[in-house]
Amino acid sequence: MAVKRISKKRSTNGSKMPQARIGVIGGSGLYQIEALKEVREVAVSTPFGKPSGKFILGTLEGIPIAFLARHGQGHLLLPSEINYRANLFAMKKLGVERILSVSAVGSMKEEIAPGHIAIPSQFYDLTKGRKSTFFGNGIVAHVSLADPICPELSEVVAEASRAVGATIHRGGTYLCMEGPQFSTRGESEIHRRWGVDVIGMTNVTEAKLAREAEICYVTIALATDYDCWHISEEPVTVEMVMKTLMENVALSKKIIQAAVVRIGEGRGCPCSDALKHAIVTASSAIPRKTKADLKPIIGKYV
Repeated sequence: MAVKRISKKRSTNGSKMPQARIGVIGGSGLYQIEALKEVREVAVSTPFGKPSGKFILGTLEGIPIAFLARHGQGHLLLPSEINYRANLFAMKKLGVERILSVSAVGSMKEEIAPGHIAIPSQFYDLTKGRKSTFFGNGIVAHVSLADPICPELSEVVAEASRAVGATIHRGGTYLCMEGPQFSTRGESEIHRRWGVDVIGMTNVTEAKLAREAEICYVTIALATDYDCWHISEEPVTVEMVMKTLMENVALSKKIIQAAVVRIGEGRGCPCSDALKHAIVTASSAIPRKTKADLKPIIGKYV
């Protein structure tokens, strides 16, 4: 995939920033989408520092797309090292309204076999100390996260997955652990008793920030293993994960391609105005710099 580079000056200028309707965040194994056309590479500046890398912008089935490798090109970042705020803020700055997030996960249910696709509807957060809000520094907001996955986008991805022949499991809970180590057997057994469906290390933080940014968000979870609870399976290893993951990556690209053409222009979901009644700080009390920094997110309200 040939990439046209755009100068830093142009790519970080808000008035000239290339726009995208749909964002794709690639996890382990998904570092590019070969079907993208009119491809160019941009660096995006944010008040929260640098994103995981440069964004790949292009069109997929004629639709403007922004792609970002979550762990950086070459997989350089641990889950806890990812600058989630910069990644999601940059997506917002590029004009993204919907994010398809691809993630490798361990299965906590017998029926979710390695190679299957899960589209969870809930999260349980076991991460430790990640920065998962844009707010603070003189502004307070409390968004509703009762249903963290966009129901409209989830339905689109489910339809696209079926269309390309994927075995999918819709609904259930994604438990997000800190990592980078995989679970102990004790942890895995306890998580199973909680009734969670899959376990991963990244998506809950993205989902929280996406909701604050009023971006629709869905997880396409690629089941690579049975964690270490399954007594008839070997304990999870990187080799095991990568072997199954590589087989799933091609399928996830087909799902993304089938999904983007099913996504309409308008949004009727609650994600689009999640901040409408969430900001509790008076506009006059918000520091000028904070207001300027968060303009792409709060500009229509304050």
